[in-house]
Amino acid sequence: MFRIAAAALLLLAAPAQAQTPADETAIRDLVGRYVQARDLKDPAAIGALFTPDADQHTTSGEWRRGRDAIVPGALASSGREPGTRRIAVETVRFLSPDIALADGPYTVTALDGAVRRMWATLVVQRHSGAWRIAAIRNAAPTGK
Repeated sequence: MFRIAAAALLLLAAPAQAQTPADETAIRDLVGRYVQARDLKDPAAIGALFTPDADQHTTSGEWRRGRDAIVPGALASSGREPGTRRIAVETVRFLSPDIALADGPYTVTALDGAVRRMWATLVVQRHSGAWRIAAIRNAAPTGK
């Protein structure tokens, strides 16, 4: 009887794992929509993908705090560095049913064909029933 009660308590104490393959697909789609909105330089589309209190730390060291800073910052950097952006999500790791990390290489292919290689880590959160970007950390390669 004690073992059954202990097992039941362990099951109740375990975090709910609500994420599904559909959640992972939705997160990968969110990252794709972010890249597309950046390439289209669409401020409304960019802003809609973020939580209101999101932040972004760029490879240049700029820290954009809040959606109202992220959108113009993204548009300005797209203007300074025109080209095609791509984030190839390699992993999605769920920290809780409503928070996940999406990691992958981030490239910007300039108009002249030069490729800038970086890494992107996005913290995504289920916000008002949909996945939104809560934070982005971009990093330059270390040259392992």
